[in-house]
Amino acid sequence: MKRRLSSRLILLYAGVFVVFAVLIALVAALLVNISQRKGEEAAYPLRVVDIPEGELDPAVWGQNFPSQYDTFVRTEENYGETPYGGSEPYSKLERYPAMVRLWAGNPFSVDHNEERGHYYAQIDQAETQRVQVVEQPGACINCHAAEAPRLIAEMGWETFNRTPYNELKDQLHLGTSCADCHDPETMQLVITRPAFRNAMEERGVDLAQATRQEMRSYVCAQCHVEYYFLGENKVLTFPWSQGFTVEDVEKHYDLYGFRDWTHKETGAPMIKIQHPEFELWTTGIHAQSGVSCADCHMPYIRDGSVKMSDHWLRSPLVNLNQACQTCHNVPEQELYDRVIAIQDRTAQLLRHSEGALLGAIDAIVEARAAGATDEELAEALQFHRAAQLRWDFISSENSTGFHSPQESARVLALSIDLARQAELSAWQVTVARTNGGE
Repeated sequence: MKRRLSSRLILLYAGVFVVFAVLIALVAALLVNISQRKGEEAAYPLRVVDIPEGELDPAVWGQNFPSQYDTFVRTEENYGETPYGGSEPYSKLERYPAMVRLWAGNPFSVDHNEERGHYYAQIDQAETQRVQVVEQPGACINCHAAEAPRLIAEMGWETFNRTPYNELKDQLHLGTSCADCHDPETMQLVITRPAFRNAMEERGVDLAQATRQEMRSYVCAQCHVEYYFLGENKVLTFPWSQGFTVEDVEKHYDLYGFRDWTHKETGAPMIKIQHPEFELWTTGIHAQSGVSCADCHMPYIRDGSVKMSDHWLRSPLVNLNQACQTCHNVPEQELYDRVIAIQDRTAQLLRHSEGALLGAIDAIVEARAAGATDEELAEALQFHRAAQLRWDFISSENSTGFHSPQESARVLALSIDLARQAELSAWQVTVARTNGGE
């Protein structure tokens, strides 16, 4: 009996010893791993080269920041289409043929394609037919070439803006560069484009006091905004003197009596809205909750123990796990379905708005055929301008409503209403003209 107990105790002690030995080995391995990771973090980033002021080549920056560079160069990749965007180029004029008449007389009626990744910013600018139809000013280079800050410093702000694009294009070799957003010495986020700085100063915003989280949107807002060319010098200007809503933008343009072009069919003084992602985002729930552009389009990822932003800028729809599930504890398919539901409804409203605008154009054309003058059509033309400005604000904004769903629906509802008022006003002029002729 005593021998049996002794054997059992020996086995018990041996088992406890083995368990403790395994635990000690695991703890030791964990401590070694932590030490290695701390060593990685302490050595990060490894300064291989000095990055001189004005260095534009991302490959040079990539020697010091290889992980960021490895993700950044992926902006050259075509990750395919999403239901309303992605990186697969296609003609929006072919997909949405109403745009040809809506922009009649404007270069966008000739060429308007789905944009590709940031790598192609300068390539697509150089290849668009729009630079052949109308001589574009150098102001267009601000957001399409990394060389813009250097040219501005050499030429001066106004001279750079007014110099024709075709006279400067041979000096352009890069689309987006690390230098567009980062200080080469500190890697802090910086504003490199004067138009954004000027617009924010006009609004009383001190960019020197901006938080890092604010800067994670501000660096994007240097380009992803509505803009126009002011005066004979074609100075790149953001229309934010009154605020960021579509009505605020409209007030700004009305103060100047500004027009981008005259509509070829109706003769209305028109505004061509560009890509007001920042403006629409400011009215949405994400902006109100402190979510930056980079949180969704450049979400944080891990490289070993190091936390970094993914520099493969792309649609969150192809990266829902990192872009959305960090905040939303919801299955990927449900998140995807939510986004597409918003975009489907916005797209439906866009098509209704286009139909209403075409009705207005037809009615104004008919009134002119009946002999109506600009004075008689003044109300209809103003309605046409206001209606199309609102449609364009949502159509040319690249989220198909997602950045601010309720605001997008509101703006498109107003566009439809104003377009129908333009149609009715023109029809009344035609009736008056016809009856007067009798």
